[in-house]
Amino acid sequence: MEVPVDGNRFVVLGTAGAIVMAVVSGQLSAVGAFPMEQFLAHWWVFPASIAFATVALSSGVSGALFFSPFFMLVVGLTPSQAIGAGLLTEVFGMGNGLRSYVKQRIVDFQTAKWLLAGSVPAIVVGAFAAHFVDPTLLKLIFGAGLLLLGGFLVYYESPERCEPGECEGEFLKKKNTGRGSTEIKAADGESFRYDTCWRPPGVALSTVGGFVTGLISAGLPEIVTTQLIVRCRIPPRVAVATSVFVLGITAVAGAVVHALTATPVWYVVAWSIPGVLIGGTIGTRVGKYVPSELMETGLGVVFAIVGGIVLALELVVG
Repeated sequence: MEVPVDGNRFVVLGTAGAIVMAVVSGQLSAVGAFPMEQFLAHWWVFPASIAFATVALSSGVSGALFFSPFFMLVVGLTPSQAIGAGLLTEVFGMGNGLRSYVKQRIVDFQTAKWLLAGSVPAIVVGAFAAHFVDPTLLKLIFGAGLLLLGGFLVYYESPERCEPGECEGEFLKKKNTGRGSTEIKAADGESFRYDTCWRPPGVALSTVGGFVTGLISAGLPEIVTTQLIVRCRIPPRVAVATSVFVLGITAVAGAVVHALTATPVWYVVAWSIPGVLIGGTIGTRVGKYVPSELMETGLGVVFAIVGGIVLALELVVG
């Protein structure tokens, strides 16, 4: 059936943005005067953010995969600060993509609400945990997570090239059959019709992805997009849009928790947020000219290298 996307959907997105801005305003009041000297000293975060957002949006990977290690290794933030700043930056950076997918009417909201039921509570728990886990252990988890995600990007095909239902197995094939059908009618006239997916595994996987994202700021979109295509047989265009929608709402919850449980590093995110707004606009325009499989393989190698560096610094140097 067709899912309406009028004022109600944008009220949800607008409310989410208002919550983040309310937290931002409250935190700025709580910390007193803005650290102008530190802010000016970190001007170089702005061009770096434009570059990261451009690459992330053009390749379709999570922007936090860039920002958290950058904030940790280059800017010098603690792991919890870097992860919180990465999530907060991502919330603003993904706005263009999320709005575009909703406007195109290719988000499967019925599936998304089930995924959100697992991811939102999980990212809250993960975000809280990130502030109580020993910084050394958190760096080790972060490094290992980057290695796994890097391997994931290298090993798996780009979502746009995956064959829906590929490798789902006989058990899942049986479970995913006979549960009715879902139809999505895009704004451009294209129609997508597919079997409604078996929900419990999706909720479980989004819960894992949400917790990992709260803990190391990345993982949810990679897990959700792949399982929607491989397990649920959802067309890639709808799967990617639904994954971005789920990540957008979930990231707001994680960013709010990180902002409430620690003093955000505003002198850094004040540069990174406008940077990703510009980079996101550029990335959505140049992405169609970049071979996604080549970009994702290259990024997977980069993330694996960065993860190895993080582990080496803690295990060898530390």
